Amino acid sequence: MSKLTYEDRIEIYNKRKNGISLTTLSKQYGVHINKIKYLISIIDRNGLEVLRKNKNKYYSVEEKVRIINRVLINMESIRFVSIDEGLLSDGMLQTWISKYKENGYNIVERKRGRPTMIKKPKQINKNETDKEKIERLEKENELDCQHFFGQIKCGLTYIELG
Repeated sequence: MSKLTYEDRIEIYNKRKNGISLTTLSKQYGVHINKIKYLISIIDRNGLEVLRKNKNKYYSVEEKVRIINRVLINMESIRFVSIDEGLLSDGMLQTWISKYKENGYNIVERKRGRPTMIKKPKQINKNETDKEKIERLEKENELDCQHFFGQIKCGLTYIELG
């Protein structure tokens, strides 16, 4: 559902409630019929509030375990639990369950944000001459610039990398 805006989702729901067919909506918005059925079901069950404007909702470990246990222990269907809990996709719950099983029935929180860069210790030769030191520092500076800007220096021109 990620390619549909908040307004699109509300519009799809209203059009479907006004009698427009699933096939027509599917073609009009370029979304599979099953996704439209899921959207209608989730709004019917949880109301329009489930279509929050901010994209990423955080689910705590306890919430995930409770939701996963509804499927694994209580034998409820993934689709029903996803709709009942207000998950924007039943695929999200399927992913949680597969990761849960892969990790030995433990929830592993993935790290968020950008990983920190590892500082490599600089090896400084105490016996180097001033000329060698200048060459070493120029080379380090050039490598840092290439890494930072994602460029390769070719003579006096720069080529952007992928």
